[in-house]
Amino acid sequence: MRRRMASGVIATLGLAVASFLDAAPASAQVSGCEQMQKLLTERQSIVARLSAAQKAKKKMTPQEACSTFGRLSNNGDAALKFATANQDWCQIPASFIEGMQADNKKVATFRAQACNAVKQQAAMEQRARKQAQGANPFGGADSITSGAGGGMRIPQGAL
Repeated sequence: MRRRMASGVIATLGLAVASFLDAAPASAQVSGCEQMQKLLTERQSIVARLSAAQKAKKKMTPQEACSTFGRLSNNGDAALKFATANQDWCQIPASFIEGMQADNKKVATFRAQACNAVKQQAAMEQRARKQAQGANPFGGADSITSGAGGGMRIPQGAL
């Protein structure tokens, strides 16, 4: 289910960016509107990376997904800010802004899920380390020889 939703987001993002880039040459000629095309080209690149990872059946790690969706979300925020502020000057259709807002909400949801998985994974690893330390009466391999470090001291003298 998550994969199906992810592919839907990737397809939607690709269409939204492509539709605007098709109309962009006229808009890009207006002075100051080049920034929007730059943001959308960057967005298209990020979406292409997500799509390529999905097609290659290479599962992204939670860290990679969190980072990639974070970049996509930040890009969407910047594009929305620019599009809203320059809608009239750059002749950006309201439907494009609405579509971008909806897409960015989906991206934020995926980002939250991926980053939450990173946090859960880190918490599980920390618990596992604590349990492993608790199971060893000596407190770990280094502490047996650490002396004053809280571990057991090795008796001095002839053994």
